[in-house]
Amino acid sequence: MVALDTVFELLRDERRRYALYYLYDRDGPVSVRELVEAIEEWEDDPASRHDSLETFEEIMVELKHVHLPRSSEAEFIQYDPDQGLIQIQGSPQEFDALVTVARLIEKPDQ
Repeated sequence: MVALDTVFELLRDERRRYALYYLYDRDGPVSVRELVEAIEEWEDDPASRHDSLETFEEIMVELKHVHLPRSSEAEFIQYDPDQGLIQIQGSPQEFDALVTVARLIEKPDQ
């Protein structure tokens, strides 16, 4: 059983939630680049377009230095910074339930 505080901490940040939603739908490892592209697409607001490269790099840095290391503290999230791969594997039911509910509430576009 995973601590509820751990699950809520994982879901606390919007970008980390988007990353978890994306990873949750994938079987096997995902490249950090692919994950950044998905998050960038979900965050895309045509009314306030920034330089796409600048936004991509901002998300990449934030994921690599904050969200992915923090997420990998949970035993069911594996992050290999050397290979640039991350995956969710063997997630507990508590996590599955809360990610599903959070995603339904938030409904990020895919």
